[in-house]
Amino acid sequence: MDMGHLSEQLVNSALESYEKGTMLRSQIFEGSEKLRFLQIEVTDFATELIARYQPVARDLRLIQSFMDAAYGFSRFGRYAYDIAEVLDTIGPLPNCDKSQVSSMAKTAKEMIQLSVKSLEKLDKDASVKLYMLDDSVDSMFRNYLKKALTQTKKRNFEPRCYVSALLILRYLERISDHACYIGDCVHYIVTGDPSPRR
Repeated sequence: MDMGHLSEQLVNSALESYEKGTMLRSQIFEGSEKLRFLQIEVTDFATELIARYQPVARDLRLIQSFMDAAYGFSRFGRYAYDIAEVLDTIGPLPNCDKSQVSSMAKTAKEMIQLSVKSLEKLDKDASVKLYMLDDSVDSMFRNYLKKALTQTKKRNFEPRCYVSALLILRYLERISDHACYIGDCVHYIVTGDPSPRR
């Protein structure tokens, strides 16, 4: 759960740095690395539990799913770092329209919170809402991509604005996918069914 809360903080910080134009790359990198090491610890501990106690049924599902969830939280941290790196690479973007990123960020943050809470409370039904939100995120990404392609022919086209937004939207789309995977893990723990979206 510490991983879940840390990953949520990192994504929030990365998105805030994009909105405000602040450079937080090194701090977010440190948090991302911490998540990576915590994921290794979870995997090592889970492997030890399996080797020592040979769990079956729900216990084995629980251990497997916690390993998968730890991976998902680690990916949240990595994508937070990728978002921070966009600003660091492209530079400040004070005149860009950031409304599309803000809109998708709001949904992605909601999905992260929901995935963390679903694991904490073992709420198997959270996956349904997560997939509904994911459909919305996918649609936003596709629509912005189409819009960006049509804008390239206009005189006032600012490639830095569109490239940065597209990169960040793509990272948010991947974050939303991993939030769904965590919802799937919880559904699997509780029901034994690995495919909640049939």
